[in-house]
Amino acid sequence: MNQRHRPSDDLQSRNADQLGRRVRLVRKFAFEAAHLLPQAPEGHKCRRLHGHSFKVEVVCEGEIDPETGWLLDFAEIKQAFEPLVQRLDHRYLNEIEGLENPTAENIARWIWARLKPPLPLLSQVTVAETCTARCEFMG
Repeated sequence: MNQRHRPSDDLQSRNADQLGRRVRLVRKFAFEAAHLLPQAPEGHKCRRLHGHSFKVEVVCEGEIDPETGWLLDFAEIKQAFEPLVQRLDHRYLNEIEGLENPTAENIARWIWARLKPPLPLLSQVTVAETCTARCEFMG
């Protein structure tokens, strides 16, 4: 069957070209780890050893490359985060240098410091300890 050219096709194409090119890519990761918060008040439940199924979101922002049609390959984000998973997964976080007080805030900052050099478009790191509690760090 012959495809008929419709004037609306040209209009849609022109409108798409006029749209902005700024995007946010989000890649999700998870790791299991134990920690305690030594700076929590005496008697606070988080001062005792406990664990979480941490969820991490890594966000990169920027302009879509007109040649490739993407900001960056999702595999680049995974490649940058993989060494961190190796250091965090099934570990006692308090024993990791820089995470002696492993609050969600400090974990997010720790991840940011290690991801920003290989991912210059990094704009946010989110660390969730539970499905209802997370820290969003924007550098």
